[in-house]
Amino acid sequence: MKYVNYPFKEIKRLSFYLATEEFLAKNYPEDEYFFMWQVNPTVIFGRNQLIENEVNMNYVKENNIQYYRRKSGGGCVYADFSNIMFSFITPNFNKDFVFSTYLNRVASILQGLGLKAYVSGRNDILIDGLKVSGNAFYQVNSRSIVHGTTLYNTDLSVMVKSITPDNEKLISKGIDSVRKRVTNIKDHLDITIEDFKKYIRDNIADSDITLSFEDVKKIEQIEKMYLKDEFIYGKNPNYTIKKKGKVEAGLIEISLELKNNIVKKINMLGDYFLIGDEDEFLNNFKNIPFTKESFTAVLENIKIKDFIYNINDEDFLQILF
Repeated sequence: MKYVNYPFKEIKRLSFYLATEEFLAKNYPEDEYFFMWQVNPTVIFGRNQLIENEVNMNYVKENNIQYYRRKSGGGCVYADFSNIMFSFITPNFNKDFVFSTYLNRVASILQGLGLKAYVSGRNDILIDGLKVSGNAFYQVNSRSIVHGTTLYNTDLSVMVKSITPDNEKLISKGIDSVRKRVTNIKDHLDITIEDFKKYIRDNIADSDITLSFEDVKKIEQIEKMYLKDEFIYGKNPNYTIKKKGKVEAGLIEISLELKNNIVKKINMLGDYFLIGDEDEFLNNFKNIPFTKESFTAVLENIKIKDFIYNINDEDFLQILF
């Protein structure tokens, strides 16, 4: 297996490394290749996942966490600079064989460090019964690609907040649950991240190659596809959410049809009293992001009391958010 080096030291965004996998699969048809990479805080979701179901978009945007879609299936994961990503490219096209061979090889290497590591299920590696690596699979040009997370010292609370719906109770339970199921390499080994990476590299690859700057330009061309909105959001169908609450104005139920978190339709039901044109009021909220900030900005330019009796901005926002 050959280890792949870059002709630079800087950290790229996650989409660049995904494009590297494709570049190798398309341009290096022989041999097996492996490389490790790290990114700044990033969420990556599977090929067929609905973003709003998997990512806490409010938290992600507020904390400058990047987000991308990958071409492999599987679930949503969080990566930061203390999470080492592994990428493996092979000519073998047998999915089960590729998964089994690669994951068992990684587990064996971890065992060499004295870790009680083993493969669990189809795509996980565990240490002492706790998950330390999750992996996904896809194919390009009759070649197989396996990539996955390897938790070295990732902040699990940030991970859960990034990929759990914006609900304090769910987040709290999620953090407790993850801490019982997931572990970091750092919890089991007194080793620096660079020494750990060197050990993996020395034991998994028997030679190496260094990509050229011309290769990098080709990778950047492939990367452009990963950055297109139609790829990031394209799998997202319109979907409806309902918000319901009782305030002084009465019982109010608001239905919103969203597409990529943009309000496409909005309707309101309840036993409140209308004193203005309801459609005129609701039309103000169409084609804006479904965020508290966007709805607050709209309410700054209209008077909700001109449309609904005995309600204020705070009541309306409380029901929605």
